[in-house]
Amino acid sequence: MINIHRFSNLFLKITLISISCFIHTCHGACNPLDRDSLSSFNLSLSSSPRLDWSLSVDCCKWEGITCDGRSGRVTNLWLPSRGLVGSISPSILNLTSLTQLSLSHNSLSGPLPARLFKSLSQLQVIDLSRNRLIGELNSSDTLPAEARIFNFSSNHFHGPIQTPFIETGVSLETFDINNNSFAGTIPSVICSFSPSIKLLDFSNNDFTGLIPPGFGQCTNLLSLRAGFNNLSGSVPQDIYGLLPLEELYLPGNRLAGPIDPSLPNLINLKSLALFGNELTGPIPEEIGNLFKLEQLQLHINHLNGTIPNSLSNCTNLTLLNLRVNLLGGELSSLNFSRFVQLKTVDFGNNFFTGNLPRTLFLCKTLTAVRFATNKLSALSNNTLTNVTSAIRILSGCKNLRTLILAKNFYDEAFPDDERLVGFQNIQMLGLGGCNFTGQIPMWLSELNKLEVIDLSYNFLTGFVPGWFGDLPNLFYLDLSYNLLTGNFPMEFSKIRLLSSKSNSDEVKNSNLELPVLVKPDNISNLMYNQLSYLPPSIFLSNNSISGPIPAEIGRLKYIIALDLSKNNFSGEIPDTISNLTNLERLDLSRNDLTGEIPVSLQNLNFLSTFSVADNDLEGPIPTGGQFGTFLSSSFEGNPRLCGRILQRSCSNTQSGNTNRSKMGNRHNRKKTIILTLVISSAIFTMILLLYLFFSRRKIIPKSEIDEKDLEAVSFNSSGVFPEHSKSRNMKDFTIADILKATDNFNQANIIGCGGFGLVFKATLSDGSKVAIKKLSGDTGLMEREFKAEVEALSTAQHKNIVTLQGYCLHDGYRLLIYSYMENGSLDYWLHERPNGPSGLNWPARLKIAQGASDGVAYMHETCEPHIVHRDLKSSNILLDRDFEAHVADFGLARLIMPYDTHVSTELVGTLGYIPPEYSQSWMATLRGDMYSFGVVMLELLTGKRPVEVFKARMSRDLVVWVQEMRNEGRGDEIFDPILRGKGFEDEMARVLDVACMCVRQNPLDRPTIKEVVDWLKNVGPKRQTT
Repeated sequence: MINIHRFSNLFLKITLISISCFIHTCHGACNPLDRDSLSSFNLSLSSSPRLDWSLSVDCCKWEGITCDGRSGRVTNLWLPSRGLVGSISPSILNLTSLTQLSLSHNSLSGPLPARLFKSLSQLQVIDLSRNRLIGELNSSDTLPAEARIFNFSSNHFHGPIQTPFIETGVSLETFDINNNSFAGTIPSVICSFSPSIKLLDFSNNDFTGLIPPGFGQCTNLLSLRAGFNNLSGSVPQDIYGLLPLEELYLPGNRLAGPIDPSLPNLINLKSLALFGNELTGPIPEEIGNLFKLEQLQLHINHLNGTIPNSLSNCTNLTLLNLRVNLLGGELSSLNFSRFVQLKTVDFGNNFFTGNLPRTLFLCKTLTAVRFATNKLSALSNNTLTNVTSAIRILSGCKNLRTLILAKNFYDEAFPDDERLVGFQNIQMLGLGGCNFTGQIPMWLSELNKLEVIDLSYNFLTGFVPGWFGDLPNLFYLDLSYNLLTGNFPMEFSKIRLLSSKSNSDEVKNSNLELPVLVKPDNISNLMYNQLSYLPPSIFLSNNSISGPIPAEIGRLKYIIALDLSKNNFSGEIPDTISNLTNLERLDLSRNDLTGEIPVSLQNLNFLSTFSVADNDLEGPIPTGGQFGTFLSSSFEGNPRLCGRILQRSCSNTQSGNTNRSKMGNRHNRKKTIILTLVISSAIFTMILLLYLFFSRRKIIPKSEIDEKDLEAVSFNSSGVFPEHSKSRNMKDFTIADILKATDNFNQANIIGCGGFGLVFKATLSDGSKVAIKKLSGDTGLMEREFKAEVEALSTAQHKNIVTLQGYCLHDGYRLLIYSYMENGSLDYWLHERPNGPSGLNWPARLKIAQGASDGVAYMHETCEPHIVHRDLKSSNILLDRDFEAHVADFGLARLIMPYDTHVSTELVGTLGYIPPEYSQSWMATLRGDMYSFGVVMLELLTGKRPVEVFKARMSRDLVVWVQEMRNEGRGDEIFDPILRGKGFEDEMARVLDVACMCVRQNPLDRPTIKEVVDWLKNVGPKRQTT
């Protein structure tokens, strides 16, 4: 038995050794030429550390290498996801026995070695995907005849795909060039050379023109993908003859015309994606013949007609998305009972009518609608009826998480049947804009997982239920625009997720896969916008709620938006509101509030939208904190309020009367107010006359004006140059001086333009230069208010901001005078100037980021009042002679009316820089500035624009691309190629970390500018700040 046991062990060892020898080539040493070629390949890499290929070890035993057992030649070079950095060395051309080459998911860059595939003619598998390789696929090289898999996806290849390159690929089964910059016509000719091909992926490139015929020759094709290009026309007829085809993916193009009735010939089709095109006409009845169909995505087109009843034959459907079309008709005719696997359905933004089909409740697997993250059930923006029946039907969908039925069921009673049960997992319930009548029913109080509820824009009556405060997961409540009465429920102060830090963190990690929001101020266009973050909020505006605002409201420390406007609230504004330190929007306008505005509210540092207009408030308006940034419209309709913003002096007499008014002497108060108003008017008239007198003295007599300037000079011109500006060597000059310095605003002197107007270079008579910004459109402010705003902005003095030195009013145009910046904008150097990026090495870019952050920090934290920029972007970061950064255009968004420019107090900013929360149309915050500044830092790191100008529709922006690359472990690929390999990778990685924190979706997770300044100071050489 012992001998047998020993023999067994010996046999096992010999077997293992034999297997090892087979794998690592025991029968012969590695071919010396191959070994040297691999060594050269390793040395060409800049990865740290390089591959652990020791010359003392047989190269056939090196990581990722497989050799032929007899010849010792290298057959496999298999190194995916090894963190390789650098270029592909031409030395690999000597590996002529190579059959499998995989260098995917690395950071290889540069062009391929010349004649790579002609040299490696035995290659069967070629996978260089997810790198940074560049070049073209042209006639200088050809595919190996034995190649079965060719994957160049997610690189930077460009140009057309030339026929000589692909005509030799007779054995191809996979051809994947997804996510590059290939252009020209899609090469359908590949099918005539590679009849065995099964997968073709041309998606996410720049192909244009028609889809050419010829794909019908790929008789074994299983997947054809060409989404997100610039393709036009229709789908060629021969594609409908590809019987084995399982996936047809053509979204995000410009395909037009009707869906071809021949589509159902694709009897094996499992996934059809034609969304984001310009398709018209009805969905063909024959679509019901696609019995194997699992995903149907036809959304964002112009399809009309009804949903064909035959669609219920597609019993394997899991995803059905038809939103944003022109579809209509009765939904009840569609039999949902056969969709036994349906999980995602979206019919939103169409014109469906009638009742919800009763068979819908039989979809036991229904959890979502394809709206972002497959957890939504939306039938919004239709004209469905019988809401009680609909709710009862949908309550049978036990896995439903989000239900939106906005703008349906017009003028019906809100379902209050106590027998309504279900919705155990509902997290978001949206029933806004339906004109519901009746009261808010008790059955909603049983929805313990509810996080978001919107019942706005209805005709609901009765008291506001206090039990909303008992819902354990609620953080967003919108009951605005109803007929609700009673008092503000004391129970609201107990809302768990709004009252404690530990609980509020649950909001950040909410289980809502798709938070959505009804635009609060636009009933005519009521719809739910896709958002990735929904702020903790209470909206009760436009009701008839009365009584005092309870002091207990101060317990909701983590609320971000509170709107109690247009009600009948009375009494004083509770001082405890100052405890709501995360508040960004507070609207108490159009109530019956009395007393003074609590001074403590100036401690709300994140407050960006504030209004107490149309109340009965009195006394001085606070001036600290964010109060210096609010317009006079925030305080209008309160005759006894006073302060600079209202151009109304807070006299001692007025203050004394304010105190007496609190004791109830209303008669004396009225008399005092009248007297004060008369005195104030007289004082104001005197000031105005003095102002006009001195303004007119600045006008040059006609005899001193050149004839060239005569037609441009107006005797309505006036100007102001603050004293502190003059102390900075700012000289007095006249309107005539400005006209002469700009050659009468000649186009040749334009050095910039934007949402606010044109910027002109002005060269003064002494050779010095200033920049003149000529504001476009009506500012919406009276001259005195505009002057006050400009003077307030001109008090901001810091080495890293472009100081506003004065302004002039000329012929109805407001002219702002700034210091001139010799090197223009950061946007110009990164994106417009030839060879501009190469002129900004990493130390220069880091210096710009540090300087700009110092400027923003001054505005956010030092300047009084604090300034929210509202439009931070690379074109608003100007560079002086020494490339020191200066932040420009701060505060201008407050001087321009929203209908005159893309920058407004409602939706501020520039595409690509706008924080996601701004889509709610009412936030302009310090945290929003941080998002925009994070995008600027990403521009400095990548050299890319926030949104590529000429990319195909529905392409990703810079922030999304960076986040995806980091998630894939490809962060080092993000950096501008000009910056790579210069020894600054560690510094750039640290700045990238800071930028990514700034562009987080949740504003509460973003750092403050002070934190960013401190972090950037610790990157690279120390710099002095002021």
